[in-house]
Amino acid sequence: MCGRYAASRRPEELVGIFGVQQWEPTETLAPSWNVAPTAPVHAVLERPLKGAAADGFPPGSPARQLRTLKWGLVPSWSKSPEAAAKMINARAETVHEKPSFRQAFATRRCLLPGDGYFEWVTDAAERQLEEQGKKKRPRKQPYFVTPADGTVMAMAGLYEFWRDRTLPGDHPLAWWVTCTVVTTEAETTPLAGASDGPGPQSLAEIHPRMPLVLTPDRWDAWLDPDRTDPDEVRELLTPPPAGLMRAHPVPTGVSNVRNNGPELVAELDGPEVGTLF
Repeated sequence: MCGRYAASRRPEELVGIFGVQQWEPTETLAPSWNVAPTAPVHAVLERPLKGAAADGFPPGSPARQLRTLKWGLVPSWSKSPEAAAKMINARAETVHEKPSFRQAFATRRCLLPGDGYFEWVTDAAERQLEEQGKKKRPRKQPYFVTPADGTVMAMAGLYEFWRDRTLPGDHPLAWWVTCTVVTTEAETTPLAGASDGPGPQSLAEIHPRMPLVLTPDRWDAWLDPDRTDPDEVRELLTPPPAGLMRAHPVPTGVSNVRNNGPELVAELDGPEVGTLF
């Protein structure tokens, strides 16, 4: 699962990292260390440009763009955008066949850049109280999962267009462009830097799902809008090599979406909530 992530890199840096050919400074987002569902996010995608922006590009050819999308996919056929918060993730195992995602999977794929993502783990004692019915909402310790080498984390994503029929076509809010994060089974292999000491030894010990992170050698193929054969695209859904990610406990302040700042990803010496492992 991916329900919260950090994205603090400036657009100028993302343009260089991903070889972006076009982006609008007016769509620049401030760095965020607590990106939550329905928030605007930066996405890298490829599609033909329109109007004056297309000058200098071969007619009809796709251009790599850095765009601002809304996190939480709204299918084009949806009558309302109310389900967006429920469609922040798409399972890699079924994304090619689910009505909400299959068309986007075939032709509208994107990369969602981030520093890392957050997952919450329930303390063993808290979980026992919950199972005994003595506590309804056990405290959870957040962990930040991030590339071990400090590089950008490129999550596989899908995007979709939705037309608000209650507004005229020239209204600035008439069209929504939304996205979702593709997830896969969490790795059971050791995390980078994992030891036999306290703390999770694998991503699967933190959560059974994880975002599908794509290594640079797969970016071009994933973004290519001309690659539309579902079976061919499904070959790109293989998780990255093991051992590329590390995880560390972070302050529980990240659990409040109103909090935002680099202190939310600061590594703690140990969990703030109980003894987890």
